[in-house]
Amino acid sequence: MYPIQFENLYYEKIWGGRALEKIRQNLPSGNIGESWDVALHPNGTSVVANGSDKGKTFGEIIATYQELLLGTKVTAATFPLLVKVITADENLSIQVHPGDEYAQEHENQLGKTEAWYVLAADEGAELIIGVKPGCEQDYQTALTIGTDLLPYLNRVRVTVGDCFLIPNGCVHAIGAGVTLLEIQQNSDVTYRLYDYGRPREIHVQQGIAVTDFTVETHNAKMNPRQNYDGYSEKRLCENNYFIMEELVMTEKMMCTSTPEHFTILTCVAGHALLISDELTVNMTTGDSILIPAALGDYQLQGASTIIRSYPNVG
Repeated sequence: MYPIQFENLYYEKIWGGRALEKIRQNLPSGNIGESWDVALHPNGTSVVANGSDKGKTFGEIIATYQELLLGTKVTAATFPLLVKVITADENLSIQVHPGDEYAQEHENQLGKTEAWYVLAADEGAELIIGVKPGCEQDYQTALTIGTDLLPYLNRVRVTVGDCFLIPNGCVHAIGAGVTLLEIQQNSDVTYRLYDYGRPREIHVQQGIAVTDFTVETHNAKMNPRQNYDGYSEKRLCENNYFIMEELVMTEKMMCTSTPEHFTILTCVAGHALLISDELTVNMTTGDSILIPAALGDYQLQGASTIIRSYPNVG
């Protein structure tokens, strides 16, 4: 086994643009809003970009390697995570995602809990996260009659390195001028609640059914950091579906894969070398690498910030 990099799957969006040209050399034409970088979903499946399995689909290498790739506690039937880079020239719709039970019953998919790590933000750029306390009834009335939801929502100004967990049921949106890394459950279910007058479907009844007004979230940028020789480490979030950590390297870091699960490394700043017995991979901002469960020892080198994410297998 070796560290696996996938081709970027790009998607045009009505709110997209060209901001990813700042970190990517392979951007196609159009208003690109999303890049799916580790994906095994009916709406997008990754293709291996490096090594001996180059050109094979993610599904094909899972069928070949099974536990060696995914780990002993991850089922090959449902790959649990989806990794995206999202960039917005315009505000995204205000939306909410269902939990597993509702999504499986109504959409035949998993629910969606996700986490955002801000890669770039224009001055004054915002995220919307949750309904303001005491505004629940006004929010539901506005949603029902189709008026502006913004007065009832928490608007958070963001800068690079800010990180928020967005649990299912949390009303949320990405504002114009933000580029972020998204780690999420492997789902593509979104209920749109308000869309700034765009002529797209609004999911009022579904939104009312799945919104959770008790959800609380915070900026994980302020979480405590542990310092080690050559690097530091910070836990950003842990939930029922995945764990997400930030590694800041000044020199190098020795790592070992775990047989229980795969790991995904995403470079969010700087440049790093990922060195294993089989293959060395260059990582720059926005690059994601899948570390197979059976990879064994590997090393990270170079001044960089890396997000490490993996399924929470208990």
